[in-house]
Amino acid sequence: MSTRNSLVVRLHAADDVVIARTQLVGGTQLADERVTVSGLIPPGHKVATRAVTAGQPVRRYNQIIGFASRDIAPGEHVHLNNLAMGDFERDYAFGVDARPTEYAQPAATFQGIVRPDGRIATRNYIGILSTVNCSATVARGIADHFTRERLAAYPNVDGVVALTHGTGCGMDTHGEGMQVLRRTLAGYARHANFGGVLIVGLGCEANQISSLMGAEHLEEGPLLETFNIQDTGGTKKTIAHGIARIEAMLPHANAVERRTVPAAHIVVGLQCGGSDGYSGITANPALGVAVDLLVRHGGTAILSETPEIYGAEHLLTRRAVSRAVGDKLIARIKWWEGYTEREKGEMNNNPSPGNKAGGLTTILEKSLGAVAKGGTTNLVDVYEYAQPVTAKGFVYMDTPGYDPVSATGQVAGGANMIVFTTGRGSAYGCAPSPSLKLATNTALWVRQEEDMDLNCGEIVDGTASVEAMGQRLFELMLATASGTKTKSEAHGYGQNEFVPWPLGAVM
Repeated sequence: MSTRNSLVVRLHAADDVVIARTQLVGGTQLADERVTVSGLIPPGHKVATRAVTAGQPVRRYNQIIGFASRDIAPGEHVHLNNLAMGDFERDYAFGVDARPTEYAQPAATFQGIVRPDGRIATRNYIGILSTVNCSATVARGIADHFTRERLAAYPNVDGVVALTHGTGCGMDTHGEGMQVLRRTLAGYARHANFGGVLIVGLGCEANQISSLMGAEHLEEGPLLETFNIQDTGGTKKTIAHGIARIEAMLPHANAVERRTVPAAHIVVGLQCGGSDGYSGITANPALGVAVDLLVRHGGTAILSETPEIYGAEHLLTRRAVSRAVGDKLIARIKWWEGYTEREKGEMNNNPSPGNKAGGLTTILEKSLGAVAKGGTTNLVDVYEYAQPVTAKGFVYMDTPGYDPVSATGQVAGGANMIVFTTGRGSAYGCAPSPSLKLATNTALWVRQEEDMDLNCGEIVDGTASVEAMGQRLFELMLATASGTKTKSEAHGYGQNEFVPWPLGAVM
């Protein structure tokens, strides 16, 4: 990386571009690169450091991020005007970079909530799940009753939340979409961060409560109850019934205390949204350092957002513990290629307009920065959306890139914390799991500090190293798992961000 005093950041000696630390105007001399800037270069955007002829690859991170769509001169702004996607072979080299994990001794700890069955929670909510959009209003009506004042007598309960969605009917009862919805709801119903759960249905929907319970092997009990609006007698009666059932749960949910437990019980979902040209330089690699520390202490990290690792998947297959694990990841990549083709789209529909404004040009470039969140340890398993994550270490879950959908799958799989990096800004939470948000640049931190938990812009500012920031983040993760509230929790985020992946035809 370039020196602190440099106007740009060089990530690798073989790169064709460097990244502007601040806005550069035409005529600016980049002494380290022996290049004169041509035109205006916004902060976080790319500057060519050598001539690239049309059709030739352009490298950042010493990896291909696209191909020159016309001749590029040294000092030029490299972006949508002269850089485009193209096909190229990736060497999957399954497992060549897999190495034994050096586990830390002694292992780090946090103050967790130990459930009677041995599961460890980082939060203690009561949840209300709707089987179908038709029961969403009732679910919210029940949750709205339990204000902060009404919960004052139960200080160990973090809140009562309604997690509703827009599907559950008008869909094939045996199709993939229904299977994914049920798997997601069941993952939340079982989640350690819920001290009690109500499942509310309408009564005539495709996603019948009885079918959900049977398919997912859920069993009713004092802390998992179900009922339908049509059976209970209508909206007001169902809300009253639900309030009564939660009032009965509250004393049991409140009877918990935090104890010292190993950090091995932390399962973190890794997210990035509103990314910019700094994401792959600051917050994402800092999160990767924290992930490596978590894995060394026995914990689990879940990387996801398959459309946003596209073109960088070869960096993950090289870390796979086996050919079988690597093949599972490539199978999901092939599924997405077919899926986007059937929907008359393309994988390079991503980056978003905001990503492009922040300096990211192609999905290849975005993906290379995104995989940095996953650190350097072995890829030990690959899961489909919302499947229970049982492995320890660094794993992958196939999800869309859309953040609420992706994080919903991770939490359904068992994530008891989310860490979310952003360069453009984000307002996000993910009940019942706390969500930490990391700013990739100081300008964002200054502008939106009330929503950000950590400023990783200090890295590009030259006041902190990636390693030091990763250590700070790991310590913040331990504190958050122990009960320290995140910014998004303080603002009340988390209920509206429950978005199961809507697959299949709407009928």
